[in-house]
Amino acid sequence: MKARDEAEFTEFAATTIRRLRRTAYLMCGDWHRAEDAAQDALVKVYRHWNRINRSDSLIGYAHRCVVTAVLDQSRKPWRRERLDETGDDLRPLPDTVGSVDDRLLVIEALHHLSASQRACVVLRHYADLSLEQTADILGISVGGVKSQTSRGLGRLRELLDQTERSAS
Repeated sequence: MKARDEAEFTEFAATTIRRLRRTAYLMCGDWHRAEDAAQDALVKVYRHWNRINRSDSLIGYAHRCVVTAVLDQSRKPWRRERLDETGDDLRPLPDTVGSVDDRLLVIEALHHLSASQRACVVLRHYADLSLEQTADILGISVGGVKSQTSRGLGRLRELLDQTERSAS
């Protein structure tokens, strides 16, 4: 890689690593896995740096890489661990303190969504990507993004309403 390209990539990586790591965290719920996914994504961007059209959506490509990395991690056999095998998807979220930060409740609720719903909700509402960008990153249609986002948001409302009712 040329020195100029190296400097451009270094600047890009420095400015986007935190955003990619947070997106990965919202998708997987583990800071260590999120760090790995963000680094894997940047490695992939680095390897393809000369072929990437940087006038297009470079951040979109990086998000595609991080989403792929998170989903690939979850497919690994050692990642198929379950904390609770009750099968009750509608159980209230725990509120052991009595007053929990809303952000933590939303992050916990995100983990009860399917991977595709979580990816759509995170990319659309956290990463603030358009329907078209999200569809391109996930490799699905715009209609698929709309339906997965709608189902995911409905499920989040359901889970957060249950938590609110159980707290009162």
